[in-house]
Amino acid sequence: MPQVLPKFSEKMLIDSHCHLDGAGIASADDAIARAKAAGVGFFVVIGVGETLDSARFAIELARGRSDVRAIVGVHPHDASVLDDAMFAELEELARAPEVVAVGEMGLDYHYMRSPMEVQKAAFRRQIALARDVKKPICVHTRLAPDDTIAILKDEHAADVGGIIHCFSEDKAFAERALDLEFDLSFSGIVTFKSATSVHEVAAWAPADRILIETDSPYLAPVPVRGKPCEPAFLVHTAKRVASLRNIAFEELAHLTRANTARRLNLPG
Repeated sequence: MPQVLPKFSEKMLIDSHCHLDGAGIASADDAIARAKAAGVGFFVVIGVGETLDSARFAIELARGRSDVRAIVGVHPHDASVLDDAMFAELEELARAPEVVAVGEMGLDYHYMRSPMEVQKAAFRRQIALARDVKKPICVHTRLAPDDTIAILKDEHAADVGGIIHCFSEDKAFAERALDLEFDLSFSGIVTFKSATSVHEVAAWAPADRILIETDSPYLAPVPVRGKPCEPAFLVHTAKRVASLRNIAFEELAHLTRANTARRLNLPG
């Protein structure tokens, strides 16, 4: 029988993007238990890496739990390893019923761990895969706003839409992404004092187009900076976004739950 979302309280949150097999997360089940105690009730687990081991891990975790779904893909850092054999297996994994989107994929011009043109090719190839399996796209973009938008347009990514994960750009980029059917997901960055453009977008973005995430084990929010991030810390990000929008925490929780469920076609 199909699994269904657990019953949520008004304050319950969904972590729309977390890595539960990374450094600092000794046990996914333990991290989930801590998050549930903090008020996070559902988890979208990302499977990316130099191999597809993380993708397999995310799918297996989702198969064993009604409160987890998976997103699988090849991160721009690892674009250089995406050969035909790896892509063939990724295509098979992306069709699994536990997988709700393809990614995180995209462009990262900060670290440049894969050459720019290789990143672009991997990005285009994965957008085509998402369109083929009819699932949304999870986008990682850093210091590459124009190329990211151009490729999303060229490859007709709006056919499936998706999420700009860990939003760190400005309002102009946000407007273009929204026009292409991409929602905006806010991470712990929104709690950083220096992230003024992210604050502006979090306050302004349409209420039905915002999500929240931890990107654990990265980007722990204030006031837990310096610790390995985990889904339990999503509460801090949610409180900051609610404050920026001048709404109650419960309203923010309701909005982001509904938006995540809609975007990722989560079972109801």
